[in-house]
Amino acid sequence: MIDTGTTFPSFSLMNQDGATRTLKDYAGHWLVLYVYPKDDTPGCTIQGKSFTATKAEFEKANIKVVGLSADDVDSHKNFCQKFSFTIELLADPQAELLKALHVGQSEYKGTMYWDRTTYVVDPKGVLRKIYQKVNPEGHEQVLLTDIKALS
Repeated sequence: MIDTGTTFPSFSLMNQDGATRTLKDYAGHWLVLYVYPKDDTPGCTIQGKSFTATKAEFEKANIKVVGLSADDVDSHKNFCQKFSFTIELLADPQAELLKALHVGQSEYKGTMYWDRTTYVVDPKGVLRKIYQKVNPEGHEQVLLTDIKALS
C-alpha cells in the first residue's frame, strides 16, 4: 500500500475517448481516483451514476472525479454511453497504475477482481486519503464532506 503524504505515482493512461491522461492533467485540482472492479456490473454502475449525478458539486469544490479499472478503452466507452456517464474513466488493462497503487484483489466466482478503493490526491499531487473496500452507495457524499474538511 502506498502511504498518504507521499507523491501520487505518475501515470499515462487512456480515457474512454482514447485521450491520454497523466497526473499533470489534474494538477491544481483535487483528484478523486476511484478504482472499481469491472465495467457494467451493479456496484460499478451505482458508483458511475452517483459520481455523474454529483459532478457539478465536485467541480464547484475544485475536485475532478476519475474512475479506474483494468477494462480497456472500448469497454469504458460502451459503459459511459450505456449509462450517460459524464465522468472520466481511465483504462489500465496492463494494471500498471493498479499495481503501483498496490490495490488489493478479491476473488468472485473464480475470477480475480481489483478491490473497490478510492484515492484522494491534493492539488499538488500528494496522496491525502485512501478508502478501502468501499461501499458504492453514498460514497460520493462521504468524499465531498471529507475533501472539503481537508481543503
